[in-house]
Amino acid sequence: MAFALLGGCSVIPKGTPEAPPPVVTTPAPPTSNLPDDEGFHRVALLVPLSGENERAGRSVANAATAALIDTNAQQIRVTTYDTAPGAAAAARQALADGNRLVLGPLMGSNIDAVAGAALPADVPVISFSNDASEGQRGVFLMGTQPGQSIDNTIRYAASRGIRRIAGLVPTGTYGNRAAEGLVSAARTYGVTFTGMERYDRGNTSIRSAALRLKDRGGYDAVLIADSGRLAALAAPVLKPAGDSTQLLGTELWSGDDAIYDNRAMRGAWYSALSDERWPQFSDSYEQRFGGRPFRIATLGYDAVLITLNIARDWRVGDPFPAQRLYSRGGFLGSDGIIRFGSNGVGERAFEMREVRDTSSVTIEDAPTRFAD
Repeated sequence: MAFALLGGCSVIPKGTPEAPPPVVTTPAPPTSNLPDDEGFHRVALLVPLSGENERAGRSVANAATAALIDTNAQQIRVTTYDTAPGAAAAARQALADGNRLVLGPLMGSNIDAVAGAALPADVPVISFSNDASEGQRGVFLMGTQPGQSIDNTIRYAASRGIRRIAGLVPTGTYGNRAAEGLVSAARTYGVTFTGMERYDRGNTSIRSAALRLKDRGGYDAVLIADSGRLAALAAPVLKPAGDSTQLLGTELWSGDDAIYDNRAMRGAWYSALSDERWPQFSDSYEQRFGGRPFRIATLGYDAVLITLNIARDWRVGDPFPAQRLYSRGGFLGSDGIIRFGSNGVGERAFEMREVRDTSSVTIEDAPTRFAD
């Protein structure tokens, strides 16, 4: 399965896919003895291949391998490096091996270490993180940004008559970014922001916060900026039987079957990357590697597609032409279109979904191209 490209965010997902087998791309040895590879572009893939995030890292790495196979790529060689023992050491080894582009790391907490080694050597970094605070010149972030998801959801809600909105938001980095996105989107689309309640992640805490918000009232809709499991716990408090409150969610609801666990969630809206190509991707992955992929595996696949697109005009031995990554037309991959802003943060296109009894249905398709 190959996806065409058009030239022109880290949260490890919930769920327990089957553990994928060992990565097909060859891990680099401690001391480089890689072949000279004259005529090939060398690209490093930095992901955790051991430790607590091993399964997610291997899923991304296998997907990168799948992209090379599907496109019959002949001009690049991808070598994987394990970031679990140390991201900085992995990046230094990748540079010593002559790689001119880094794909990864997976975790936002590793970006500084990788960028600190790569950028002085004029080697750009295409990370799988969704931590927008790590964006900088030479570092590009492919992960889904919560602020973008929330902006799309508030835009849709406003177009459907929602005029007053409140938020139920966790403490921590993700919650802070979600809160900023909610306030900004409300202002952009002329919706009155009536306030929010914060909570520490936990069953009792989110219910208590929902009760406080319900007692305050004064809203037409509530954005629950958390997983489907926690949203389903808060939903019956915010929307008891007969209540007309519109519940809203974020990209974290995508692929989380817990959103169907409570009837109060029926009719809730949320934004997500298009799943149009996901079933085909997932089935192909399982046939090839013997296990189901993590949802973020498509980041590894699409990173290779972007690299191949740009490699058409990349002469072997030259630095990677990172300026091409800023193309306003963006690139098309398995998760839809993406383009990178001047700060390196990836801009995505989202579809709108509505929660039904046992599934979510698309109520507005994701754009297929950027408007500007």
